[in-house]
Amino acid sequence: MFLSHYRNRQQAGAVLAEKLLPYREDNILVLAVPRGGVPVAVPVARALDAELDLIVPRKITTPQHPELAVGAVCEDGEVLLNQDLVKYFKLSREKINRLAAGEVAEIKRRLKLYRGGRPPAEIGGRTVIVIDDGVATGFTITVALRFVRKKQPRKLILAVPVAPPETVAKLSGEADVVVCPLQPEFFAAVGQFYAEFPQLTDREVISFLAERQ
Repeated sequence: MFLSHYRNRQQAGAVLAEKLLPYREDNILVLAVPRGGVPVAVPVARALDAELDLIVPRKITTPQHPELAVGAVCEDGEVLLNQDLVKYFKLSREKINRLAAGEVAEIKRRLKLYRGGRPPAEIGGRTVIVIDDGVATGFTITVALRFVRKKQPRKLILAVPVAPPETVAKLSGEADVVVCPLQPEFFAAVGQFYAEFPQLTDREVISFLAERQ
């Protein structure tokens, strides 16, 4: 079947689930990137009979240029920087740390809200599949993969419905396996490859997660 786009995130998850069946094993863990990665991850977790948890990488931006990621950070606070932009905007380490701290606070807020008091899943020694609804440059998801890698999984898989081929090649150096069924040469934004691509609310994320509890 020729794949050019997805109907919605749930259908993208069903396509990913089929591609990921060869990796099914006991004690597998799926980590969804909220918000958009959660409805993609739920069908995968169900098909693989996997535990489902969350990982929340965040872009670091400046108030003057909110569309440009000068860095990215995960819940442990370790920052990945776009050195070219840091130099261009003459950002001090103090300024970067302040911006990163704000994003870490938002990460912790989301994790607390979405998990509803549940402890984080154990990562060490397990096959872990990180899932988002798509990847453009791969910059932000890289910080998530490095966070997981530090927890010493047995195998680290990145699974996304769509990404440019050059991004897939780059991320192959961060994960043991990258599964990406749709790799278009002409790529402007993730949303262009979905017929339905609504912004999700926190309430909707919690509702999707409840389907897999």
